[in-house]
Amino acid sequence: MESLAARQDGRVVRVSGPLVEVEGVEGLSMLELITVGPQRIIAETVAIVGNKATLQAYEYTGGLKAGDVAAATGDELSGLMGPGLLGQVFDGLMRPLSSAPMWLTPERSGSLADPVVLAREWTFNPTAVAGTNVSPGDILGTVPESGSVEHRVLVPAGVFGELSWLAQESRVRGVDPIAVVAGTSVTLAEPSPIRRARPFRSRNTDAVPLHTGQRVLDLMFPVARGAAATVPGGFGTGKTMMLQQIAKWSDADVIVYVGCGERGNEMADVLAGLSQLEDARTGGKLIDRTVIIANTSNMPMMAREASIFTGITVAEYYRDMGYDVVVIADSTSRWAEALREFANRNGDLPAEEGYPANLSSELASFYERAGRVTTLGGQTASVTVIGAVSPPGGDMTEPVTTDSQRFVRSLWMLDRDLAYSRHYPAVSWTGSFARDAEELGAWHAANGRPDWAARRERAIALLAESDRLAELAEIIGSSSLPAQERVLLLGGRLLRDGVLMQNALNANDAFCSTGKAAALLDLVLDVVDACQRLIERGVSATTIEQVDLGPVLRAREECGPADAAAVRARGVEFLMELETLK
Repeated sequence: MESLAARQDGRVVRVSGPLVEVEGVEGLSMLELITVGPQRIIAETVAIVGNKATLQAYEYTGGLKAGDVAAATGDELSGLMGPGLLGQVFDGLMRPLSSAPMWLTPERSGSLADPVVLAREWTFNPTAVAGTNVSPGDILGTVPESGSVEHRVLVPAGVFGELSWLAQESRVRGVDPIAVVAGTSVTLAEPSPIRRARPFRSRNTDAVPLHTGQRVLDLMFPVARGAAATVPGGFGTGKTMMLQQIAKWSDADVIVYVGCGERGNEMADVLAGLSQLEDARTGGKLIDRTVIIANTSNMPMMAREASIFTGITVAEYYRDMGYDVVVIADSTSRWAEALREFANRNGDLPAEEGYPANLSSELASFYERAGRVTTLGGQTASVTVIGAVSPPGGDMTEPVTTDSQRFVRSLWMLDRDLAYSRHYPAVSWTGSFARDAEELGAWHAANGRPDWAARRERAIALLAESDRLAELAEIIGSSSLPAQERVLLLGGRLLRDGVLMQNALNANDAFCSTGKAAALLDLVLDVVDACQRLIERGVSATTIEQVDLGPVLRAREECGPADAAAVRARGVEFLMELETLK
């Protein structure tokens, strides 16, 4: 590309909200950033026809007019990756909000680099040895004070050869060189284009579970590390609370939370919760291993479109260091609305419900960047993507919901009836699925839990049979059912209320270890088996239904979050009492 100084500036010819048309910019390429108007608003090139180009602006375009200057930058939309990201809040273009003024203005778009990363000094501790040969992904050193996880400075992709110089332990800034590899200078921070996936060596196909701390997910609809999941649910079904719980309690090393078009008070709740919650791993605050990308509903529309790609680029940056990362996007519906608004302003032929025809491919370009991979440095790491969907009116047949299901491995559909009956998480066991359940069952079997898959299948069968019998009981009455089927009805209620329901406000129940979850499920299944044996001995179903089941239902809240032994002890005691029935 020719030098910027030699390239002729163009002029704005049309403005329609975030859509800006310019002409006369020489040498313009797709996805190149253009600054337009006296405030130098950043816009991205999305179409070129002759000497005219269509741009999507990432700031409010009020006051921009035909004839204003449009100048090429020669850059793609990128985020500056380096130490200092953890614990911070950024907007959709990777600009810091913690140091921003109360009212955001377009003037901030003059630089997309984080001044905290650029100006702050960090302690660089070298770990490599000068004079040796290095390859992409090799660790050159660490920056200890950049969060609760170790920040590893890596050899960039495409750089390899002799490490001719390496900085000693010293204080350096983000733009300062810390190494020279085969004549190429390596700085502490590096820009990373958000539209392009960061490279890795190979993709792994084996399934390893991601523990979320939510029993209904870990037991019934698990997600593998490096897979993708979607959470569709109407207003009031608890999407945001469920995603916050996953952010707080999942066993990932780093969390990237993307607030895409959601309300500002929800993002404030996320920030407050993560800032106050103690991290069991480090003893610090959970925010210290979290990056928040906040592009709320009152912020520029097209920056919302970029925010989820910004978030997943940050996740890939930490994945390359060897960490397991979870990206939570709340919500992809608001992101799709930005695509729809821009496409409509551009005059594109609308597809279903007004969404652009490329909605499916855009969703795929997001979800396909999830994966469990071998990094360039030879480590195994992952990016797991969880995207929320907010279907208008709770319509689960709308395009964003149906298209998302094509590209994910787990679907956690939230049920309005469960939510309105105050059953949370309101994950529907009839509408949800986990495509990796068989592979994850094999992993559990190889890691000391050979009965995991059989236990899950039996629980799903019990829920299905209980639902069928409940519909029948509404017609003929439960007392008219055979005793064995009345026990199945009872077992379904115990499973729903004693295992699948979870109280985010209870210290013992907000998080659940895999051991406690298995113990609770075993307790319910053992109670069902014991009741069936009592029926076979001649004990009436009415007698069994009159037993106080409180000890079983309260076990989830009264036993500690990882106290599986207490659950088992309670189960032994309760089963002994059941055996005394006559």
